[in-house]
Amino acid sequence: MKVVVWQTAFLGDLILTTPLFHSIKNLFPESRLTVVAKPFGREVLKNNPYIDKLVLFDKKIHSTSSVIRILKKEKPDLAISPHRSHRASYSLFLARIPERIGFDSAGFSFLYTKTVPHKFDGRHEIDRNLSLLSVLPQYSKEKIYRYPELFLDRKENWRFAKFGLWEKSYLTVAPGSKWNTKRWTVEGFAQLLDLLVEKGELPVLIGGQEDILYGNKILELTKNKARIINLIGRLSLRESFSVIKHAKALISNDSAPVHMAVAFETPVVDIYGPTVREF
Repeated sequence: MKVVVWQTAFLGDLILTTPLFHSIKNLFPESRLTVVAKPFGREVLKNNPYIDKLVLFDKKIHSTSSVIRILKKEKPDLAISPHRSHRASYSLFLARIPERIGFDSAGFSFLYTKTVPHKFDGRHEIDRNLSLLSVLPQYSKEKIYRYPELFLDRKENWRFAKFGLWEKSYLTVAPGSKWNTKRWTVEGFAQLLDLLVEKGELPVLIGGQEDILYGNKILELTKNKARIINLIGRLSLRESFSVIKHAKALISNDSAPVHMAVAFETPVVDIYGPTVREF
């Protein structure tokens, strides 16, 4: 059996989809699994033993028709889409995949052969994604895997050491988020960093290029700037994995680093903000 999973949402969403890949292989051990993801999928899914082929889709560069052609050539038997976009629905339809499973709230959901209710009812996003498998005849709760997974090779595993860090001797703090409303305040993070230093901890700031300005604003308000390591904008994604994996803990907004930490069983303090202010 050939299976396609379409997940072209954000970085954190892709990490939260990794249990779906594992579960599909548990249900169909002999299957060939193809995943459609954004370009960061190359880094997130590197070394993942459950994925046979990765199709990268950057809508700024690639045409949707080119991805459809690739999928047509693969001739999958089954498509599963946690992503609720119109593009996912019609692409899988036009790729002539005979069985297509998606959420009932997806754009053009009528193009799926089976739909599963999508509700914000308190369940975890991982469980929501895994519910897509429940309509399959082969579904078995015993074969469902519920934890995010990231796989580092031996060399990548020790990348954290090149930044002068020692295993479990530091705390990672990720103040950024793609959503401004998910960010805790500059003042809050600054006070937190000073408190950690006063308690004898070594805080390490992490984040992407887009978080540099926010990180600098935080550091400007700290009293112990010289005793804080700022790695924001300096780490590749795989290096971030290593730094988070070997940290004592992670303190973060509700963003992708949280899911990275969970994948490596690193303790997390997750700060939740109102993505939608009305909430």
